Amino acid sequence: MKVGDIVARKSYNKDIVFKITDIIIDENGNKIAILKGVAFRIIADAELSDLELLKPPDIKDILMDKNVESILYRSLKKARERDKRNMRGLPKSAQQSSTNVYGVPGKVLQIDGDKEYLKICLDVYSQLGIPAVGVAIPEVNQHKEIKNLLEKHKPDILVITGHDAMHVKNGDLKNINNYRNSYNFLKAVKEARKWQPDLDTLVIFAGACQSNYEALMKAGANYASSPGRIMIHALDPVFIVEKIACSRIDVVVPIEEILDQTITGVKGIGGFETRGKFRWAMPRPLI
Repeated sequence: MKVGDIVARKSYNKDIVFKITDIIIDENGNKIAILKGVAFRIIADAELSDLELLKPPDIKDILMDKNVESILYRSLKKARERDKRNMRGLPKSAQQSSTNVYGVPGKVLQIDGDKEYLKICLDVYSQLGIPAVGVAIPEVNQHKEIKNLLEKHKPDILVITGHDAMHVKNGDLKNINNYRNSYNFLKAVKEARKWQPDLDTLVIFAGACQSNYEALMKAGANYASSPGRIMIHALDPVFIVEKIACSRIDVVVPIEEILDQTITGVKGIGGFETRGKFRWAMPRPLI
């Protein structure tokens, strides 16, 4: 076994596909692999003897399975239907000159602890027609960089994510120290809220697999994971963002519609009602 290998844990019936990101020696002299989920935003560790080597897959193929493709297709279809409804909300003069009207979705800044996931997320934002900027920063350093990035990009929507997990099974869910990166996400959310405290001016999604949902919401996130301390899919934040970025600014997006669009649902993600970020504009620029 080596760093970069794709593996599964035999003791967990090989339920999750991981990539080995590091190999360390514990206090007993055992070789321990640090693992990163391939389809899920979870980090774990295991003895090398517990791992089974798998055939290296294409990470994008794992993330974009039939279920995810179905949600993506549904999102694109809903976006087209939403554009038609939004157009009906314009003055008649604007509707009649629709070729001169253009839509502007909310701008996204995604700060991600995983550069591979970040690239795939940016590809999906592009497919959905959402302007997005992504920066890969280790979770522990995100709070240090966030203010400068907000100043530079001035996004409508901020995504703070990466990998997380509970340290202790059946431990105290309220104790932030029982999570690998929840405290790092919490600090990043607080820094973002110092920059912009209003929940509708700057919409924030924060968290990853098994994150401390309550702490992240209390810190100022609009949406966070994970109420049920379950694993969330790597693209769940993207589908949350799409709904907000492409809903009109005069619409409060129902929370049930937001969660229905995710892969892991109400146990994976929760949040507040939040206004959309989509605006119509006219006339269309000449260049």
